[in-house]
Amino acid sequence: MITYQCDGVEMPQIDQEKVNQWIEKVAATFNMKVGPICYIFCSDKRILEVNNQYLHHDYFTDIITFDYCTKTRISGDLFVSLDTVKTNSEQFAPNYNLELHRTIIHGILHLCGINDKGPGEREIMERHENDALEMFNF
Repeated sequence: MITYQCDGVEMPQIDQEKVNQWIEKVAATFNMKVGPICYIFCSDKRILEVNNQYLHHDYFTDIITFDYCTKTRISGDLFVSLDTVKTNSEQFAPNYNLELHRTIIHGILHLCGINDKGPGEREIMERHENDALEMFNF
């Protein structure tokens, strides 16, 4: 089950049913099934608090993924800063909607085992993000 919550921000305009089906399709490409997933949309202030409290990082980010996966089932809590998504869309993406969906699937890719911190991993993550975005059919 995939749920969407807001913490101090308005719910973004996304087609939740379509996003749910997309997430299941992307997870299946990694031979994973979807378990409980909770997206928490929030502000920069809130994501900084989460980043400080749980990861001991003192910086803003677009998404923080808490992984509760089992061997073949993805599960987790995903905090998404809509402020940072907006900033990133203005700097890197053609539009906000595309950047929001890129961020949404970025967390799912982490749950599927794709990393982006080590040498060469960022490029691999970007390739998987682009492949997933093509599957969405905007």
